[in-house]
Amino acid sequence: MSKGLSKSERTRQFIIETTADIFNTKGYVGTSMSDLTTATGLTKGSIYGNFENKEEVAIAAFDYNLEKLRKIILQRMTSASTYHDKLMVYAQVYHSFKRSPFPEGGCPILNTAVEADDTNNQLKDRAAKAVIRWQKSIINLIQGGINSGEFSSNVDANNVALSMIALIEGGIMIARVTSQPANLDEVLKTVSKLIEGLKAH
Repeated sequence: MSKGLSKSERTRQFIIETTADIFNTKGYVGTSMSDLTTATGLTKGSIYGNFENKEEVAIAAFDYNLEKLRKIILQRMTSASTYHDKLMVYAQVYHSFKRSPFPEGGCPILNTAVEADDTNNQLKDRAAKAVIRWQKSIINLIQGGINSGEFSSNVDANNVALSMIALIEGGIMIARVTSQPANLDEVLKTVSKLIEGLKAH
């Protein structure tokens, strides 16, 4: 938790950090107020003293989980020297989605997008923006690889970006619903092949 925060900011941050895994595992609808009070040890009044409603806590928890994931990816990308290796970070990180330091409950984008599709516009909007940001970051990496001569100049960066995201998120969904992590491994092999296919010959 950050130092130099006011007492109310510290309490707010504590609520977010403590409930982030619950929302990511149970979802917005599945998370009850008693889940939040039990996890934090705070009263309902204390939680609502820091947040307007449960939705606001859920949005903050989603942002927290997304930032956690983003930091893991950026940390690994920093030590990757080629654009190929930077893109491969996505396959490597999501390969370990069931293990720490990945947020408990899996991918927050997938979880939120599936649940909030028809039930919560604000959470749906958060998930949509996360997908668009992810798409842009992949496109930027591919463009960087094209500019440096590492990737073929006729690569359709947008198509590859969307395909990578669809494969990764679809692979996680299949692995979870079938309780077969090996299914995700198979899908991630396709992601790796897709990245390998970008190389200039």
